Amino acid sequence: MKVVVTGGGSGGHITPIMAVAHELKQLQPDIEIIYIGEKGGHLSDVPAKDPNIDEVYSVWAGKLRRYADEGWRQWLNVRQQALNIRDAGRIVRGTWQSYRLLRKVKPNVVFTRGGFVSVPVAIAAWLNHVPYITHDSDSVPSLANRLIAPNASVHAVALPVDIYPYPPKKTVMVGVPVSKQYEAISPELQVKYRKELGLDKYAQVILLTGGGNGSKPLNDMLLSNAKYLLGTFPDLAIVHIAGRSLQDSVNKAYDNLKLGRARARVNVLGFTTELYRYSGSADVIVTRAGATTLAEFAIQKKACVVIPAPQLVGNHQVKNTQALAERGAVMQLTEDQAGQAERLGRVIGELLSDDRKRQKLAKKLAQYARPDAARELAELIIKVAGTDRDAR
Repeated sequence: MKVVVTGGGSGGHITPIMAVAHELKQLQPDIEIIYIGEKGGHLSDVPAKDPNIDEVYSVWAGKLRRYADEGWRQWLNVRQQALNIRDAGRIVRGTWQSYRLLRKVKPNVVFTRGGFVSVPVAIAAWLNHVPYITHDSDSVPSLANRLIAPNASVHAVALPVDIYPYPPKKTVMVGVPVSKQYEAISPELQVKYRKELGLDKYAQVILLTGGGNGSKPLNDMLLSNAKYLLGTFPDLAIVHIAGRSLQDSVNKAYDNLKLGRARARVNVLGFTTELYRYSGSADVIVTRAGATTLAEFAIQKKACVVIPAPQLVGNHQVKNTQALAERGAVMQLTEDQAGQAERLGRVIGELLSDDRKRQKLAKKLAQYARPDAARELAELIIKVAGTDRDAR
C-alpha cells in the first residue's frame, strides 16, 4: 500500500503529517509513505529526515495573498497582485508536476494537511482518480482546503462536524494529530527534560514560540519585556524560538539590551525538532494560536499565554484563542495589549508567582487534549486506501 502525504508552509502543517506517518508505520510497517512538499519550502528538510517517510518530492505551489486588516485596499497593491499572478502560474506548473508524479508512484490515497502545496497535489489526485482526505485543525477551513473540498473523499476535522461547511456524511471528527513525543508532564519528567537541555540549574523557565517560521511581533514583544522578567526573577531562564530567518537578529537584539550576566539565561533557537522537550521544561509558554501548537500544549498540560495573529484571513487564531480563554484554559492577550509597556512581562510574572493559578490554567487546557488523534487519522487513511484498492 502506498500513501502520499502533503502539506507545508509552516510547522503546524508538517508536524501533524509526521505524527500520522508514525502511526501509519505502527499499524502497517510495510506501508510506503511518500511526502510531497512545496519547492523551496522553509521546513522541507524536516520530512526528509523523518524515518517514517520513504520518499520525498517537491512541486511548485503558490498562494493567494489576502490580509484581513487591509480590506479592499490590498487589491490596489500592485506588488501584491503581481505576486498573486506569479503564484497562479506556479499552481498550474505544480499541478502538472503532481499529475506526472502521482502517475509514477501510483498511491492508493493522498492525505493533505493543508497549505499552498495541497492544492496542486489534490487536483492531480482527482485527475488521476486517486481518493484524497483533507484535514482541518481550525474552526475555519483554510482557503486551500476550501478550494479542494468538492472532490475530497473524506474531510477529517478537529472540532465537532456541524461547525464545518462540509457534507456531514463525508466529515469525521478526529482531533489534531500530535506526535507521541507529547505527553502529560509530571514534575519528574519536567526535571528530566531540563537536565537533558541544560536548564536544570534554573528554578523557572519560560518558552516563547511563534511557530515553525517564527513571529517577528512575538519576538519583539518578549524582547521588550526580557529585562523586566530577568530582573524580577533572578532564577529564570528564557528559551526563545525565534524562527530560522530571525534567529540572528533576535540574538543581536538581546545583546543590545546589555543584560550583563543575565544574558546567559537567554537561549535563542531558530527552529527545533525537539520542541516537546523545551515546552515540557517550561513553566509558562508564550505562543501563537495555531491549533496544532495548542493541541500539543494541551496534552502536556501547560499554562499558556496566547497572542493570536490578527491579520490572518478568517481570524481563525483569534477564534481558537477566544474559545479557550472563555473557558479559562489560556491567558489571552491581543497584540496591542502585549505591546504595552511591561504588560506581557507582568502577565507572565503573575503566572510564575502563583502556582495555583498556573496549575488551574494548565488543567483546563488539558481537558481539550485528544492524544489519539494521529492514530484515528491513520486508521481512516488506511480504510480509504483499502477501499480504493478493492475498487481497482
